[in-house]
Amino acid sequence: MASQQLSNVLDHSASPYLQQHRDNPVHWQIWGEAALGEAKRSGKPILLSIGYAACHWCHVMAHESFEDQATADVMNDLYINIKVDREERSDIDQIYMAALHAMGEQGGWPLTMFLNSNAEPFWGGTYFPKTASHGRPDFITVLQSISRVYQQEPDKVLRNAQSIKTHLDHALADAGHPALPADDIITKQARGILSIVDARNGGIGQAPKFPNASMLESLWRSWINDGSVEAKDAALQWIQALSNGGIYDHLGGGLSRYCVDARWLVPHFEKMLYDNAQYIRALSWAFAESNDSLFRNRIEETIGWLEREMLMPGGGFASSLDADSEGVEGLFYVWQKTEIDGLLGDDSAFFCSHYDVTATGNWENSNILNRLGQAVETDGDTMARLEKCRTRLLNRRGDRVRPGRDDKILADWNGLLIRALAEAGLQFDRNDWMMLASNAFDFITGSMMTEDRLAHAYCNGVVTYPALASDYGAMINAAVALYQTAGDQKYIDQANRWVDILDRYYADETNGYFYTASDSNDLLLRTRHEHDDATPSAAGQILEALARLSLVSENLDLSDKATQMAQAVWGRVNQMPMAASSTVNAIATIQNPLKLVLVNPANDMRSVIINNPDPARLDIIVTSGDEVRQQVPDQSVHDNNESGEEKRPAAYLCRGPQCLPPVFDAQALDALLRQTNRQN
Repeated sequence: MASQQLSNVLDHSASPYLQQHRDNPVHWQIWGEAALGEAKRSGKPILLSIGYAACHWCHVMAHESFEDQATADVMNDLYINIKVDREERSDIDQIYMAALHAMGEQGGWPLTMFLNSNAEPFWGGTYFPKTASHGRPDFITVLQSISRVYQQEPDKVLRNAQSIKTHLDHALADAGHPALPADDIITKQARGILSIVDARNGGIGQAPKFPNASMLESLWRSWINDGSVEAKDAALQWIQALSNGGIYDHLGGGLSRYCVDARWLVPHFEKMLYDNAQYIRALSWAFAESNDSLFRNRIEETIGWLEREMLMPGGGFASSLDADSEGVEGLFYVWQKTEIDGLLGDDSAFFCSHYDVTATGNWENSNILNRLGQAVETDGDTMARLEKCRTRLLNRRGDRVRPGRDDKILADWNGLLIRALAEAGLQFDRNDWMMLASNAFDFITGSMMTEDRLAHAYCNGVVTYPALASDYGAMINAAVALYQTAGDQKYIDQANRWVDILDRYYADETNGYFYTASDSNDLLLRTRHEHDDATPSAAGQILEALARLSLVSENLDLSDKATQMAQAVWGRVNQMPMAASSTVNAIATIQNPLKLVLVNPANDMRSVIINNPDPARLDIIVTSGDEVRQQVPDQSVHDNNESGEEKRPAAYLCRGPQCLPPVFDAQALDALLRQTNRQN
């Protein structure tokens, strides 16, 4: 059946990634009923290309193939070509990435999938070179071969599609059977993680190396819960490696997405919002445990970078910075020694010795600044001199062509950052950080919400509805964190309304939640999202959100809801728990929900809290008797020696609805927290 004349329509999209491809000679379509319907009318297969704005290899394939007229002619003649931003439509990406794994292929982006007219995948891959290399055929040959099979061997295509669809139904949508998590779930998870820790360099396994924030949190929780010194030491080594390696931007602040080597030297240079949100939280725990100024400095630098380069008008935060500039990966960030010599003069040798800069370079004849193997600087004069050098280099770097920024604002990624900023603001008494958090929350609720239903993405005034379940999980956790900073009931009220939305549009038949809303009608199947990727899974975020919200909400059903969901999710992930650390972390919170109610705390009591961080504990500061009675409803433990509205400094530690008698000074509070942590 002949197809109608198509053209590239990506200029109608708000996605910065899709906009990058609007001038391609490929007749790119936007995912939706029109494009899928055209595939049915034309009799052509669908070529689905999924990527994101900061993706280096996406750019490579675009320059080699999608900008090439000869390749585009073949694509246009043989396929209906659809381009998807994986961050804007991570629900689509989840399905087709799982399909690629089902074919026995390693995942990655760009994701290149071939679908039939029902959007069912039958073959795929990732990056295809324009010319044959390393045993891989050229892209045009692939395009022609797949089209020939599709047209001439429909039975083979149908069998492949049906087999993959069956796998997807089982892997992403199967209800499974509930299972009761073990009481020592976090201990077992930490042991599993420790078995694959790189004891020499920190982090998990060998190259490539990712931050793996949820696994890192599991180690930290093991130290807090059962006193595992091995888990604590591995976590601190890991965070220190992230902070000293080339994965960290030592001039501008902020963490790159991952490293291609085992030493944490060579990053894949894109910077993602979600990595840095999770990094801030890990740094906060590390600083509280060690009092090492390195970790506090990295928090300040990273938040400084976020405010300087990622903050958008209105208060939301952009998604990412590109790996490339001027078509070269990492060009913005690397240095030649001669350039540093010219800028720093007499200070150059001093700086280069501290940041691994040599004439021959440490990566592809250039230098990636890093502090690997360097002793931590404590001398004030040395630190001041290095800071002066870094400032001069940063100012000069500002004259370079900057990497592109993906201005898309995502609700779930912003939710992760809002929580991190709120918690860091409380820990370090930084009202400006807490204000950044509250402003971002106000932007999400003001510009990305209609009648309590969230949008997933916002860009240039265009919103992508409906939200994903991860958006609600992240934003409920953000609301609870902001409630901790301000005590404003509006945050809890909004969080409760979001739970209602989850129940109405996302609930499944097993006390859990689907990843997509019931009125999302352009997908091959409704999936669950219960295994972590670079961000915590939707299930893990919702579980933790329900557990935390239950501690401060008047909704008495939330605790039972969290427990039932935990059993449902655990039944589906317990065969691969290492891939579901965020769920394990949340279950640990559900098993031992802690709330510390601080009444007019003195400064030394606040210091105790800062020095005893616990991801499972919710800290609430109150000032009046009414607030105390609201947060500590168990009247039998109240301080009866006090009268009136203003209470003397006190602290109540509650496990679920049961609270211990108050303590009244920092020494007693410190002893209580340390004893409670190690007895969990």
